[in-house]
Amino acid sequence: MSADPGSAGDVFRFVKNFDLETQIGGNLQRLLLSIFFVIAPLALADTICYTGTLSDSEDIFETTFTLTSTENVTLQTYGFGGGVNAAGTTISPGGTDPFLAIFSGTGPDADILTDGFGNAFGSSLDLSNYGSFQGCPPAGTVTIGGNPQCGDIMMTLDSLAAGTYTVVLADGQYIADAVFDNGTLGEGFTDFTGGVFCNIDINSVDCPNTSGAYALDITEVSSAVTTATPEPAPVSLITGALLLIAAGIRRFRFRSR
Repeated sequence: MSADPGSAGDVFRFVKNFDLETQIGGNLQRLLLSIFFVIAPLALADTICYTGTLSDSEDIFETTFTLTSTENVTLQTYGFGGGVNAAGTTISPGGTDPFLAIFSGTGPDADILTDGFGNAFGSSLDLSNYGSFQGCPPAGTVTIGGNPQCGDIMMTLDSLAAGTYTVVLADGQYIADAVFDNGTLGEGFTDFTGGVFCNIDINSVDCPNTSGAYALDITEVSSAVTTATPEPAPVSLITGALLLIAAGIRRFRFRSR
């Protein structure tokens, strides 16, 4: 996954080029640079954002991604309830409730991923495992039958091994058979759609989301980075920086009078 052009470089340039030597002090400059190198990696993540529209209730969106090392990966949809994706794009609600699944490998022999209890990473609002994958928030909800309803999905896969993975997204009633037997992508899909999107009753009301619109974020964060956070060193470092900033600013204001 290609890196998202972030602000880390801009922050570094600001800290490096700002004239702290004369305005606040060289010690603070060195301290801020140290804080940057401790904290900045914690915010670095790669996200690919997909948006589109399924052509019909039996259409499938499929994509692959490759990890070169162990990563924490999150899949998040926004099409049903809307929201703001990682690219900052506002996603309108009204898309169909999605079916989402992730497989190890590519092609027909790709195996659906399972957790430590043998539960498949595949779900939709229709399935009994949906409670483990509700994606609201960050996705929004839709008021249906007088009640707010979540229909989006979040899947969190910790310490996912290096390799190539396939993600499939479809209508929530077009379900990969691998979900039922922890099988392969080549088993195909079972169609409960009746030829329409979101063919279910929600809160005793027909689902109003009859569009095939979807939105999917795939985010990876390095396991090595997230597990190596020193405690409580960053806190003491930040505290020291704040004290020096306060002292430096007071000195600077006094000299400028």
